[in-house]
Amino acid sequence: MEKTNASFIEPVREVNLHSSKWAMQNGLKKFQLMLESFFIKKGYLLLLVGFLLGRALILAKLTPFCLPFFASVYLIKRDRAPLALIGLIIGAVTISLTNAAFTFIITILFMIVFRICKKWIINDMKWTPFIVAIVLGLGKLAEAFILSRQLTLYDLMMVGVQTSLAFILTLIFLQSIPLLTFNKRRQLLKTEEIVCLIIMLASIMTGTIGWKVYDLSIEHIMSRYLVLVFSFIAGATVGSTVGVVTGLIFSLASVSSFYHMSLLAFSGVLGGLMKEGKKIGVSIGLFIATLLIGMYGEGGGSIQLTVLETAAAIFLFLLTPQVLTSRLAKYIPGTPEYTAEQQKYMRKMRDVTAQRVSQFSSVFHALSKSFSQMEIQPKEDESDREMDYFMSNVTEKTCQTCFKKDQCWANNFNTTYAYMEEIIHEMDQNDGNVSSKLSREWEKICTRSKRVYESIGQELTFFQANQKLKKQVRESRRLVAEQLLGVSEVMDNFAKEIQRERENHHKQEEQIMEAMQSFGIHIEQVEIYSLEQGNVDIEMSLPFCDGHGECDKLIAPMLSDILGETIVVNKEECATYSNDFCHVTFRSSKAYTVETGIAHAAKDGGLVSGDSYSTIELGLGKYAIAISDGMGNGERAHYESKETLLLLQKILQSGIEEKVAIKSVNSILSLRTTDEIFSTLDLAMIDLQNASTKFLKIGSTPSFIKRGNKIIKIQASNLPIGMIQEFEVDVVSEQLKAGDLLIMMSDGVFEGPLHVENYDLWMKRKLQGLETDNPQEVADLILEEVIRSRSEIIHDDMTVTVAKIKHNTPKWASIPVQKLKRQA
Repeated sequence: MEKTNASFIEPVREVNLHSSKWAMQNGLKKFQLMLESFFIKKGYLLLLVGFLLGRALILAKLTPFCLPFFASVYLIKRDRAPLALIGLIIGAVTISLTNAAFTFIITILFMIVFRICKKWIINDMKWTPFIVAIVLGLGKLAEAFILSRQLTLYDLMMVGVQTSLAFILTLIFLQSIPLLTFNKRRQLLKTEEIVCLIIMLASIMTGTIGWKVYDLSIEHIMSRYLVLVFSFIAGATVGSTVGVVTGLIFSLASVSSFYHMSLLAFSGVLGGLMKEGKKIGVSIGLFIATLLIGMYGEGGGSIQLTVLETAAAIFLFLLTPQVLTSRLAKYIPGTPEYTAEQQKYMRKMRDVTAQRVSQFSSVFHALSKSFSQMEIQPKEDESDREMDYFMSNVTEKTCQTCFKKDQCWANNFNTTYAYMEEIIHEMDQNDGNVSSKLSREWEKICTRSKRVYESIGQELTFFQANQKLKKQVRESRRLVAEQLLGVSEVMDNFAKEIQRERENHHKQEEQIMEAMQSFGIHIEQVEIYSLEQGNVDIEMSLPFCDGHGECDKLIAPMLSDILGETIVVNKEECATYSNDFCHVTFRSSKAYTVETGIAHAAKDGGLVSGDSYSTIELGLGKYAIAISDGMGNGERAHYESKETLLLLQKILQSGIEEKVAIKSVNSILSLRTTDEIFSTLDLAMIDLQNASTKFLKIGSTPSFIKRGNKIIKIQASNLPIGMIQEFEVDVVSEQLKAGDLLIMMSDGVFEGPLHVENYDLWMKRKLQGLETDNPQEVADLILEEVIRSRSEIIHDDMTVTVAKIKHNTPKWASIPVQKLKRQA
């Protein structure tokens, strides 16, 4: 029984602990929100800051903080300006009533001048520092003259100092106050804003000079606490900066505090260097700095007092919640929190962009589906309805006034309807002619047969035009649907690519660096973006190599052995001087390469050929070879063929599939002009990973593959581009092998030989007789043979492209690395 009770009590205790912990966290969160609401949203933080700045002094006499602070609050948070003014006056009262009166008067004077100047000022932020400096300078001059009835050189110098300080402090406060007033800041801090924030915090703390608790100086405790916080958050650089700036401002406020600048600076350096030890490490850094600097003496007080002040600062620092330091760290460059916040922002922007692209893809897909659904062939009842309309229009002009209409349409409706329908079909099929047999039979029935023929002919013209127009609309819709679907697929793939993050390969990066360093190669940095087979992507930073080619000769061969595939240098940016770094990108090598040779000639030896050709290396490891032959010769044919290839290249490079790309080019060319200008297209798409090839032939001549003594013919039947708006693209696929020659040609070459009946056999015989496999030599020999067969007369534009498929053999063999094998 006791055991059962114990087993029951344990879960109850865990639940109670969890609920109490949750209640405590909830209470702390509510307390934090309440404090934020009180100090930031309601603006009472400005009241506190105004109080401290109101009693802050420079050189134990000057008070340049009041007006710049009020002017900045007035400009940024005008509804909180009264709270800031109350705080400033209360703080000034603690110094003297005269100082409080001067603060109030100079503030009122500033508001009057600012209101007057606002009529001519366009940019308030730009001119406010000048207005503050002028108003404060005139006020101090008036104060000095009233008190002493004369102005000395010393008075003028002090007024100049205060004016300069007021100008600079206004600029600083204008950047710093938004950090205190906006609790939901999204932008990250710039370096200038961080320095301004430090100066403002140090200036605020000067208002605590003279405050003591049990002989411990509040300003010393708070300044060391400030250094501890920034050293812990941002490291030695920012920590030492905070120490120097804070110490300098305290030394200006009180000359006796000058030694504190070295203590705070040294504390910032040591604390930042020991930040890996968390809060305890930073605290130890401050404690060591206090002991070392304290041994030199500080001109007053004892080392025991200094150590106690440091202990108090450390105590406050240890009590500081992690939430506060983490929140502040998000805005300071160089911190892990800052980097995480940036990555979070970039991921958010990436996701938003990908979502928008995906939405556009969905829109295009929906539009494509909508156009596809509209593409419905006429149904039988619709065809019958059209025939009925056709008949009614014909009978209205002929039968309506005939005396035999009742006999024809009332007594013999089916017979009359069938004969007229047959006449309409025959006239439609035979260009308006009717067979003699049908004509004789119809004349037996109808007394106005000739008039009926004429009426049907007239109506048939309109009917055919209407049917042709409907067909063109349907074809256009189909083309638009296919193009929209292609764009939708491209955008969908693009959205997926955006969402792919850089993969985490820290372990592999370290292993590669170790392997390189064990081989004697110093690598500064390695970044792996992908280790996917055939799609490796690695970036490296190396010291100055002086052009010795280490990347090609050593690093790429070693990576090839490590990753189990051929790696080559894709891009290299060499250092320009000895202390700089080289940046190199390594990518997977393609399994095959293509070497091309091209020979072409214009008709009659002219300069402008109607043929155009292009070799395009596309992304995703594809290589395209294309020949286009414009109708006829000369500039117009050259323009048409060149335009065809240019459009095709742009569309293919966008990632749209080959079929859709060719249909898009066809629709553009067919809709662009009413002239009968056509172009042929011969396209070969070679996959460099496996040498598989797609042939798309639009009105073009056959192509040939030479594999040793074997000749393979590639042929497809499609009308030229631009001739009709709708056609199906026949795709012929063929697997090429290393050593194959792919020969593509225009009709001027294929049909060029004179007195040849079978062009296929002639071309195959010539290709089999070739004794070279150099692509350029093969292209030149074929063109020369065709021209010689024509008695050296170039009767048409001629173009030959020859591509040789080769294994991609790297220049350097892989270097074995014993410690590592494939890292993927």
